[in-house]
Amino acid sequence: MNLALFDLDNTLLAGDSDHAWGQFLCDKGIVDRVEYEARNNAFYEQYKDGSLDINAFLEFVLAPLALRSRAALDALHAEFMRDVILGMITPAGEALVRRHLAQGDLCAIVTATNAFVTAPIARHLGVPHLIATTPALDAGRFTGKPRGTPAFREGKIARVAAWLESMALDLACFEKSWFYSDSLNDLPLLSLVTTPVAVDPDPTLRAHADHQGWSVISLRGEPPVTACPD
Repeated sequence: MNLALFDLDNTLLAGDSDHAWGQFLCDKGIVDRVEYEARNNAFYEQYKDGSLDINAFLEFVLAPLALRSRAALDALHAEFMRDVILGMITPAGEALVRRHLAQGDLCAIVTATNAFVTAPIARHLGVPHLIATTPALDAGRFTGKPRGTPAFREGKIARVAAWLESMALDLACFEKSWFYSDSLNDLPLLSLVTTPVAVDPDPTLRAHADHQGWSVISLRGEPPVTACPD
């Protein structure tokens, strides 16, 4: 058995679900557009340039979850999936996932975006395991705070290691391991797998991938992926 790990935003998706969720809340009038949109955009730029304070970001992005019941949030997310996320899913991204599943690989999405936003997306893509930042719950309602280690930068390594350990595994158990990502923030985990793959990478990751001889692919085009990089 081999291991295939996928980043989600701007990798399997042609867009960022975390940022898009914030914009969706603005569009629905759930948060103040002027203030929230400005902060949402600022945090997104910090993420892209590698300067994001993950704790400050999570305090911001999880706070709206505490304003509504779970039933109301789930209804909003169903609308978000239909109107926003489905348009971000590419045929090539879906084909890549199917290819790894057909090979019998152990597959997981590993994303800094919180599990409330990403769990329905992972289910839609057919990926059986999700390693995501965990929003805390109290009596079935979100508290607006995170729980445990965020799945961000080195935190992805810790979360993947804990997930594998729960199955009496570690990375060394796999002959081949892939991690697909677009982001410089994922360099720590990319550097640990046997086959790191830069997907529509940002400039920093592209330069690093070229220097290291890593595979560079695009999932933005229409033709489906027919093979996994070796």
